[in-house]
Amino acid sequence: MARRPKPEKFVAKLRQVDVLVSQGRTVADAVRSIGVTEVTYYRWRREFGDLKVDQVKRLKDLETENQRLRKALADLTLDKLILSEAARGTY
Repeated sequence: MARRPKPEKFVAKLRQVDVLVSQGRTVADAVRSIGVTEVTYYRWRREFGDLKVDQVKRLKDLETENQRLRKALADLTLDKLILSEAARGTY
C-alpha cells in the first residue's frame, strides 16, 4: 500500500508550480511537471495554498492532538454515563 505524502510535500510542490508559472509556463504545464493532475493541484492549493511548511506541520500536529482529545472526551463521557446509571441503580 502506498503511503500518502506529507503535507509539507504538498506545499513544496505548490511553491514549485508558483515558480514555474512565474517563469512563464502555463499552470497546466507546471502542474504536469510536478506529476499531479490539475484537480489535485487546485485541491492542494485550496487546502494549503497560503500556508508555509512550518505552519502546515503545526496544523497537522494540532489536528492530531484535537483527534486524541476528542477520543479522550468521548471515553470520559461514556464512563460518566455508566457511573451515573450505576449510582441510580438502573443498570
